[in-house]
Amino acid sequence: MTTPARAQGATIWLTGLPSAGKTTIARLLGDRLRSEGHRVEVLDGDEIRRFLSAGLGFSRADRNTNVQRIGLVSEVLARNGVLSLVPVIAPYADSREAVRRRHEASGTPYVEVHVATPVEVCSERDVKGLYARQAAGELTGLTGVDDPYEEPVDPALVLKTQDQTPRESADLVHSVLVERGLV
Repeated sequence: MTTPARAQGATIWLTGLPSAGKTTIARLLGDRLRSEGHRVEVLDGDEIRRFLSAGLGFSRADRNTNVQRIGLVSEVLARNGVLSLVPVIAPYADSREAVRRRHEASGTPYVEVHVATPVEVCSERDVKGLYARQAAGELTGLTGVDDPYEEPVDPALVLKTQDQTPRESADLVHSVLVERGLV
């Protein structure tokens, strides 16, 4: 497994509700891309919150700061030849747009993927127990339930994960990367 001499980096931003499948898709895609010889990093939103954004809450301002930090790290990685996979909720359109503009300003490819899983399906999956905690009154500000999620207006791809396997979703993202000449 060798890395191409002139590896093209890009940010692949997977946005969607909690338990939509973002991280699962990113990890599967990352494994495939690595097996093809690409340099890949998965910037998992939960890991970023524990380290890079420790101390931030879930106010709109703190969520914006978190998204901008992730966007900066991803843009730097991508600018330096890494395929940066970013599975984060990033609920606000203006925050995501600022990340897109940062990439455009540096000439760095940016691919937005909307993991458009309905809240009912996410609630059934409830990977981290967030929906159960919200229903029990132990949690407020859950994106898509009692805090807004602004869907992307013009993503490169919309994934309906309730109708496909995680592998099929990852393969669709891979196809977009191939079409755009990024892999």
